[in-house]
Amino acid sequence: MRDTFDLADGATISAKKDGMVNIGGVLLLRDETLFQKASELLILTEGYVTYGGLAGRDLEAMAQGFREVLDEDYLAYRIRSTAYLGEKLLELGVQIVEPPGGHAIYVDAKAFCPHIPPAEFPGQALAVGLYREGGIRACEIGSVMFGGGGHEAPPLELVRLAIPRRTYTQSHIDYVVEVFEALYAKRDTLRGMRIVEEPPALRHFTARFAEI
Repeated sequence: MRDTFDLADGATISAKKDGMVNIGGVLLLRDETLFQKASELLILTEGYVTYGGLAGRDLEAMAQGFREVLDEDYLAYRIRSTAYLGEKLLELGVQIVEPPGGHAIYVDAKAFCPHIPPAEFPGQALAVGLYREGGIRACEIGSVMFGGGGHEAPPLELVRLAIPRRTYTQSHIDYVVEVFEALYAKRDTLRGMRIVEEPPALRHFTARFAEI
C-alpha cells in the first residue's frame, strides 16, 4: 500500500464507501503548501483539521470501519455478492459493464432501451422504470450527468446500482434480479425523458423531468 501512495501526489477516500460510516472522508496530500491551503479552507467551511466538521461518534465509527473493511473474509463476500448480481443480470440478457466491480453494477441503458435516443436520456428512463417497477433507486450516469451546456452526448449511457456495505441480504439481491426480469420483458414500453427544470450546474442532482 505504501508503495502505491509513493506514486501519487494526493488521494481521496470516501469513508461512506471504504470506511463503512455514514459520513466523512479523507484527503491525503504530499505537498505541504497545498496541505496548508486545504486546511485553511477546511477551517473556514467545515471545521478544524482534527475533526473536519465531523462529530466524535462519526470519527470513531470511521476508525472502526477502516479496520473492519480490511478483513479478507468480508472483502471476499462483498466482491462475490456484487459479482452474483452482475452474473444474474447477464443471464437475463441485460448488458452490464464487465467485469463487475466491488461496489456497484453498471447497466448499459443504451442496450436496455435501444428505442430511446441519447437526447431523451435512456439512463434516466431506465432509472425511473426501475423505481416504478420495484422501488429500486438507481443513478443515471450518461447524458444527464455529462451532457448539456453544448457538450456532446457521452459514449456510454449507464445506470449505476450501488450496493451499500452490510445492508442487503441475498434475498434483496434476488429481488433486484426479479424486478429487472419483469422490466426487461416490457422494456419497449419505457419512454424517453425531457428536462423541464435544471440548475446552471450539476443538473443530475436536482433537475426535474417529464416523460415524452
